[in-house]
Amino acid sequence: MPELPETETIARDLSVAVRGATIVAALVHRADVLREVSTDELAARTQRTIISAVWRRAKCIVLDLSTGDRLVVTPRFTGALLIEAGTMRVDDSDYTVLQFRLDDGRTLRYRDVRRLGTVALMTPARFDAWSAAIGPEPLSGELTPERFSVLVRSSQRAIKTILMDQKRLAGIGNIYANEALWRARIRPGRRGTSITRAESAALLAEIRAVLVRSIELRGTSFRDYVDAYGAKGGFVAELQVYGREGAACTRCGATLVGHHKLEGRITVFCRECQS
Repeated sequence: MPELPETETIARDLSVAVRGATIVAALVHRADVLREVSTDELAARTQRTIISAVWRRAKCIVLDLSTGDRLVVTPRFTGALLIEAGTMRVDDSDYTVLQFRLDDGRTLRYRDVRRLGTVALMTPARFDAWSAAIGPEPLSGELTPERFSVLVRSSQRAIKTILMDQKRLAGIGNIYANEALWRARIRPGRRGTSITRAESAALLAEIRAVLVRSIELRGTSFRDYVDAYGAKGGFVAELQVYGREGAACTRCGATLVGHHKLEGRITVFCRECQS
């Protein structure tokens, strides 16, 4: 599932590519991905609107429209938001779910093989309420080490579960929770209340380091993720634990262990150098 680095990459691409463009028409092939709006309402409220900004909130891509509305795209497992030359397609044979035709002839296309992602059109008030329910951004200066320490150390849940809880911390999913905890030498199953202040500070630093590095390499294409131009990210070559269960730890040489005990998601760690 695209996490913070992947959606940040897409948002940055689209900010350069479509900011200032006007949406001429919207074509919905699969209305089941829509949230907060009907097919007809989406077409009416987006027609002749200008895309004034594109940015990221948590694991979502946000398009600010000149009307004040915001399009919020959540790709989830197989979604891709693509900018392409040429006119809109007339069918969904290649898993196209939704298309926006732009005034320069290009098309902004949302493609989703499994249709687990969503596209919402929100008013300013609705967007503010939605965003307020999400935790702080890990790369924001507003998330101080002190605030992060309280966030982590006030919970009895496993530290990996805490990191993946979008109500507590925005944008981190399974890949980067595994990677950051390995970097910080913290075992994923430890309770948040057991994390020391020093460990919390180190963990926040490693979270930021791994996210920034992945953004530099345009995300992790472990399976389905592609950027706004259909290209894969390069961070997969630098994964230290995710997808490497049974392999040797690159730090100490011990065999990496994998299990599904936390939230049913694969957790990979080193028993020797994570404690």
